[in-house]
Amino acid sequence: MTKILLSLHVLAAIIAIGPVTVAASMFPPAVRRARAAGGAEAGRAARVATVRLLHRICRVYAGVGMAVPVLGFATASAMGVLGDAWLITSIALTAAAAAVLAALVLPQQDALLATLDGPPPVEGADGAPADRAPARLAMVTGLFNLLWAAVTILMIVRPGSSTGA
Repeated sequence: MTKILLSLHVLAAIIAIGPVTVAASMFPPAVRRARAAGGAEAGRAARVATVRLLHRICRVYAGVGMAVPVLGFATASAMGVLGDAWLITSIALTAAAAAVLAALVLPQQDALLATLDGPPPVEGADGAPADRAPARLAMVTGLFNLLWAAVTILMIVRPGSSTGA
């Protein structure tokens, strides 16, 4: 049963978290391209549609990604490692990644999408120049991706594991 749970956990991580990290990383440059499209309506519409699609991928797969920690807890319980420091650390990093996604990445994507419907704003909601918003989102998305990279490394290396790593 442990091998099945572990396989499902890994598959869920690949299928759910992978698309979020890629789409979230592609979002800021796509916003920049959509803004740069200027008056070319056909080109701008296609670029805005791309931005909307990337945002939808992030939202949908963030929900699907809830299966990853659920299966992770089931796997850890079956393996008897719920109290191990590496697992507790990976749980904390996973919670941090989820918080960054829910509290920073998705709301900033929403705000940038709203700016694409009209003329580009001179300043963002926080008073900073609007052209910095994609850069800030890229930074936050990078943090989200780094958190997932750290979790992945912990899952592979697992200090004290019997794999000899």
